[in-house]
Amino acid sequence: MSKTFLTTWLTTAVALGVTAEVLPGVRVDSLLALAFSAVVLGFVNAIVRPLLVLLTLPFTVLTLGLFYFVVNGIAFGLAAALVPGFRVASFFSAVLGALVVGLVSWFIGAIGGRRDKTTGSMVVEVHRRHDGRWSG
Repeated sequence: MSKTFLTTWLTTAVALGVTAEVLPGVRVDSLLALAFSAVVLGFVNAIVRPLLVLLTLPFTVLTLGLFYFVVNGIAFGLAAALVPGFRVASFFSAVLGALVVGLVSWFIGAIGGRRDKTTGSMVVEVHRRHDGRWSG
């Protein structure tokens, strides 16, 4: 497995665990359910959510982006429906759960030092020759 996948999975699992502790409407029964839920949530976010975003784009535009919270809640609720031991009490809990998981994941990424591989920018000088050709 790649290091990026493991890092993303662990971040999602921790964020989901924090969400289950903070929100009374989100419940994860065991560590095994938490680990499996993180995998399923990642799969739903990678495969299903982009399709939902595309299908609901007119509503998202009409609501100035607020419908995106509904799409995230649907994806979160779908992940909960697929995993035994991961439960969401209501649709509102799913929307809040998706929001909290996103915020906690962002916070972990911010303090964890996840940065791009390039540390600086590169400048390439290109000059035009007298004969009209470019050289670099």
